[in-house]
Amino acid sequence: MATLGDVRRLALELPGAFETESYGGRPSWRTKPRMFAWFREEPEALVVWVESLEEKEVMLASEPAKFFTTDHYDGHAIVLVNIAKVDKAECRELLTESWRQRATKTAVKKWDADH
Repeated sequence: MATLGDVRRLALELPGAFETESYGGRPSWRTKPRMFAWFREEPEALVVWVESLEEKEVMLASEPAKFFTTDHYDGHAIVLVNIAKVDKAECRELLTESWRQRATKTAVKKWDADH
């Protein structure tokens, strides 16, 4: 099971990542130029971007205890993650993929070359 502390550590390992408060003082992680993850309340969840709406739908259908959404995110390639249902490795993968969707193309190319 991943914790908020794990999310924080894993997010900050990504190139150019930094933490800031967002939406009611909740922690969020950004890379210039934009947010790539945040931790929300009601329902409590890690919010991450995914590659497409199709990917979102597959994730929601395949593991509804782990991945969910709210009306607010309809039409957006964003998934809410119940972190109590993911381990640290999967949390790292979700954060990395979200970062890849939101980071600059130059940063992603460098990441791909290094990994």
